[in-house]
Amino acid sequence: MGKESHWKKVVGGILRYAIASISLSIVFYVVFALVFSTDEEKQLMRENRLYQERYDQLRAQQRLIGDVVGGLMERDDALYEELFETAAPSPDAATAADLIAASDSLSESFYLSAAATASESLMLMAGNVDDSFAEIFRLLEERKDSIPPLTLPLRGMSYVQAGASVGMKDNPVYQLPMQHDGIDFIAPQGDPVYAVADGLVTEVEQGRKGLGNMVTVDHGNGYVTRYCLLGEISAVKGRKVKQGQQVGTVGILPSMPLPHLHFEVLYKGEVKDPVNFLFASLTPEEYARLMYMSVSTEKSLD
Repeated sequence: MGKESHWKKVVGGILRYAIASISLSIVFYVVFALVFSTDEEKQLMRENRLYQERYDQLRAQQRLIGDVVGGLMERDDALYEELFETAAPSPDAATAADLIAASDSLSESFYLSAAATASESLMLMAGNVDDSFAEIFRLLEERKDSIPPLTLPLRGMSYVQAGASVGMKDNPVYQLPMQHDGIDFIAPQGDPVYAVADGLVTEVEQGRKGLGNMVTVDHGNGYVTRYCLLGEISAVKGRKVKQGQQVGTVGILPSMPLPHLHFEVLYKGEVKDPVNFLFASLTPEEYARLMYMSVSTEKSLD
């Protein structure tokens, strides 16, 4: 009996020791896991921080893109109404700006779903481009005599030839900000300059100051173009010209830093930015680059 009691005590002690050891090990492991991290855990934590930072950056970029898209759509609508005197066709799908703005109110768990919806809607908008162009061509067909000048006055022109457009620009002669009423196209002296649309030559001026030799063409319905700083003049006052017909050559004045064409567009006597009339002659990429060059150039060449 005494022997059996002794063994019970021994077994009980071993069990208590084992339980205490296991419990203590668990406690130590939990404390160690909370205080110390393995290399793999540290790497995962770093990656999580990077993903969070990148996620925040993407959200900020998305909001910025939404603002830009909204601004571009407003500008396109205004341009369409100005050129064709009618409201721009409205796409059936929600605008990208609205979708992006709406995604900000969604929880993060639905973020990918919102992005997919935005992408799908953008594809629908792209599908409506053909319909929009069909509407433009219909209007042009109905009002052939109202077509504005939409071609380039120089052949084979690259966007890098674009200088300052309309606005307050630093004048190279007076070294002061002055109003610039056209766009500068850098080109070799003697390069041919072409009429951008059918019209009547109303003015042919020759001079060595200001904008030098100049040809003015009236295209009807309020549209007028001016080709300035010409070298030779081939247009004749009072005669009609066809689109693509040469009116002169690129020239230069002693006060000008480079030979270039100064090109102006007026509508009912009001100066217009020629950049807004050149989209039909360029690819979207070239037009975007030309617009950027003309807007960002702070110094005119004349």
